[in-house]
Amino acid sequence: MAALTPRPADAAPGRDPLKVLGVALAVVAGFGVALQSRVNGTLADHLGNGFLAAFVSFGSGLVWLTLAMLVSRRARAGLTGVVTALREGRLRWWQCLGGLAGGFLVATQGLTVGTLGVAVFIVAIVAGQSVSSLLVDRFGLAPGGIRLVTFPRAVGPALTVVAVAIAMSAGIGSAGALALAVLPLLAGAGSAWQQAVNGRVRAASGGVVAATFVNFLVGTAALAVALGISLLVQGTPTGAFPTNPLLYTGGLIGIAFIAMSAAIVHRVGVLLLGLGMIAGQVVGALVLDVVSPGATPPSTATYVGAALTLVAVAIPAVFDRRR
Repeated sequence: MAALTPRPADAAPGRDPLKVLGVALAVVAGFGVALQSRVNGTLADHLGNGFLAAFVSFGSGLVWLTLAMLVSRRARAGLTGVVTALREGRLRWWQCLGGLAGGFLVATQGLTVGTLGVAVFIVAIVAGQSVSSLLVDRFGLAPGGIRLVTFPRAVGPALTVVAVAIAMSAGIGSAGALALAVLPLLAGAGSAWQQAVNGRVRAASGGVVAATFVNFLVGTAALAVALGISLLVQGTPTGAFPTNPLLYTGGLIGIAFIAMSAAIVHRVGVLLLGLGMIAGQVVGALVLDVVSPGATPPSTATYVGAALTLVAVAIPAVFDRRR
């Protein structure tokens, strides 16, 4: 039963400077998710195919990471460590598939952001991510071990579901749009699992570069298959590649927040990592929808839902600090 006892570090994360820094980095990573959503959503609008935009985003990230692997001996040694851990059974094969969830997230950006808007998209992700983070921590899928479910930890995810219902009440007016909102909900749920297994790969590799490379390799391969199926079914996209270089930065942004997540998940746990990222995503999404040219301004319901989401983020964090 010793494995089920909460670790002392869980009792008071607010007193651990490294844990505070980890949550702060999670907020920055969350803003990166919101920014990547805007970039990839706009790229998909230009290309006329969400899967093509996702493949370009993930594929460009894989190119940058491949270059890093070529020039960094430590990164190559980390990849060798991953292979060794797989052979010895310290790392399971399915724990290397976090890129599947990452690829699905990026694909949903291109498929739904144009219709839902960044704010509603992010709030929908938040619901899936927060609930899934709670379960991932409870079953100890991340390298930090088991973190028990407490009442305040459960209240936070429950409030995010209410926040999603409020935020989407004005932004979704048809059954088709409601079906689209299910995609970021599922992507958010997959994101928590991705953070956990990427943390396992990072622990096996001893560094974030090799772990992030594995994530992008798997994600790019999955998106290549999805793109091929899309082209067979829908035909060649009617759009054209834009000339704005900023629309091709989605891969670099993804590298940044995936590397941050893999580096800090063992310190803060999946739930606190997810909550910090949620705060960054919600604030970033609202800012982007307000300042982006041509974007639909967030509705009052979206603001209320976002504010409730931040309250949901604060409750488990405050409780943990007081414990």
